[in-house]
Amino acid sequence: MSQADDSGLKALARRAERAGLQAPPVETWNPSHCGAIDIRIDRDGVWFHEGRPITREALVRLFATILRREADGSFVLVTPVEKLTIAVEDAPFLAVEMSATEREGVPRLTFRTNAGDLVEAGPEHPLRFVSDEGGFRPYLLVRGGLEARLTRALAFDLAGQLCERGGRLGIASGAAFFPLPDMEDHV
Repeated sequence: MSQADDSGLKALARRAERAGLQAPPVETWNPSHCGAIDIRIDRDGVWFHEGRPITREALVRLFATILRREADGSFVLVTPVEKLTIAVEDAPFLAVEMSATEREGVPRLTFRTNAGDLVEAGPEHPLRFVSDEGGFRPYLLVRGGLEARLTRALAFDLAGQLCERGGRLGIASGAAFFPLPDMEDHV
């Protein structure tokens, strides 16, 4: 790994440390469902309460730590004593920064989310691509079924990491290769 790569990853980690809180073990909590709360995450990753944006970043980061995706695909805020359904328009997080490094000859892509999560794409955190008008939108599994959609600028940066394996274009990170869908399948 080059010094430049190392310093970029360290800077990304410092920004994630300043921004994020560690997620509690929400997957082990099984409280009663208390209904829905008027909280919505729009497709740009902005959190709203009763129609107004939540402007306190620390509050958004706190809510992000207790967010969970249920087996039916719904999203809930969960504590040890209650569970409340919220609305999510697309993905609950945005991937806002990426560091491309190489360790032991293997490319590694590490992402920082708008909620402060630091995630290395690989078998446990796969990338997936959804066909879009004229291209694809990339998503990264962050934790527990919760994904981050890469910002448009970051998607262009990711395109610079394309490589070919077995005649397929895709993205390599860690021990994984994430092929792009075939264009003719989405025309």
